Amino acid sequence: MPIYEYRCLSCGKKSTIIILSVKSDLEVKCKFCGSKELQKLVSRVAIRLSEESRLEKLSDPSFLSGIDQNDPRSLAKWMKKFGKEFGEELEPDFEDSIEEALEEEMKGKDENEENE
Repeated sequence: MPIYEYRCLSCGKKSTIIILSVKSDLEVKCKFCGSKELQKLVSRVAIRLSEESRLEKLSDPSFLSGIDQNDPRSLAKWMKKFGKEFGEELEPDFEDSIEEALEEEMKGKDENEENE
């Protein structure tokens, strides 16, 4: 089922329109101001992967490339990437939790360096 996005040339707002049948004559107009002066936008494509496909992707060694297990920033970056792969199952504040943990780790490192 195609979903198209348009930018209204009158009010500047973006409208999303779902096309149920490609054969139907669709009169496209802005959902906000009713203008017919719209510019079609290039949208991102979303592909839904099964859990098995996502796990296979995560087991690929290239997914783990660039991780330095001794660098908290590197691990945080990887956790965010991991979180995006499983965004549906993870809590909405997952990335915030990662940032908090990173800040705590960096704070602890700074305190250890001061005490040395």
